[in-house]
Formats: sequence, C-alpha cells, structure tokens
Amino acid sequence: QVQLVEAGGGLVQAGDSLKLSCAASGRTLSRYTMGWFRQAPGKEREFVARITWNGVSAIYLDSVKGRFTISRDNAKNTVYLQMNSLKPEDTAVYYCAAETRAYGLGYRSSDFGSWGQGTQVTVSS
Repeated sequence: QVQLVEAGGGLVQAGDSLKLSCAASGRTLSRYTMGWFRQAPGKEREFVARITWNGVSAIYLDSVKGRFTISRDNAKNTVYLQMNSLKPEDTAVYYCAAETRAYGLGYRSSDFGSWGQGTQVTVSS
C-alpha cells in the first residue's frame, strides 16, 4: 500500500500562486496515473487534474484549465500541482491520489485507491 503525503497548501490572496506536492512512500509511482482532487465545504469531492504514469498525458477540470498544471517526477516519487491565478472558488482541501490499476487512464474518484490526507488551500478575495 502506498502512502501519500501532500504539502504546500496555505492562505493566499486571489491572483496568487501555490505549488502543491505529493510525496509517495511504500511503492513506486512510476506505473500509476496520479490525480489531484478537491473538496470544498458542503460540496462533494471533485476531480481537478490527472497525469498518466509516464507524464505524457494530463487532463483538467474545465474551470482550472490554463491556470493549473499537474506534473510528476518519478525519480523523486512525487507529483505536483502548480496553481496560478488562484480564485476564491478554488478554496478547498486538495487531495492527491494514486490510481488502483497500473497503467490506467482513470479520472473518477473510484479509479483511485490510495489517497493522501489532504492539504488546505484558502484563497481570499
């Protein structure tokens, strides 16, 4: 079982940037698609971005396209989420997750079997 630990959250103003990281231990991530999800207060968890095991393909939630970039460094067993031009509606707990199946192309919460504990991102207006 892989353990995932997110870091990099915080309180910022609208328009600022943050870079989240997700470090894995217990299993190499190089065969697994990785995703970022978020959950705002009173709302369901939603997909934000995911990147394939080889870093070739990434997809994003429409509302973050052009502002967020997901990347990975398999040598460091780490996944990142660069968030630019942050908006108050980006406020949420952000979770990274590893897909259950190796070499998969999942994007739904149910496709991901390992989750981090989450990191809070708060964007003030």
